[in-house]
Amino acid sequence: MFGIGSTELLVIMVVALIVLGPKNLPNIARTLGKAMGEFRRVSTDFQRTLNTEIDLEDHERRKKEAEKEFFDDKTKAEAPKAESAKPATEANGKNA
Repeated sequence: MFGIGSTELLVIMVVALIVLGPKNLPNIARTLGKAMGEFRRVSTDFQRTLNTEIDLEDHERRKKEAEKEFFDDKTKAEAPKAESAKPATEANGKNA
């Protein structure tokens, strides 16, 4: 937890007990615990949202790549047909 060892934590708790007093310490600890829980919840939610957006962007990128490959393959498949049809029309044009 934040790189604090057990002895450092003990010293912090004793100083807090002396400064804040035994009556206020439980209320402050409760408030601090609630704040830490809320921070973790917000942090987890933010991380989940960020991961979702990254996954969505990755999905869109893959979809575009797949569409590009599909149309490139389709164009390559149609290219020989168009080239074979081209000389026939040129030959027809020269005979006329």
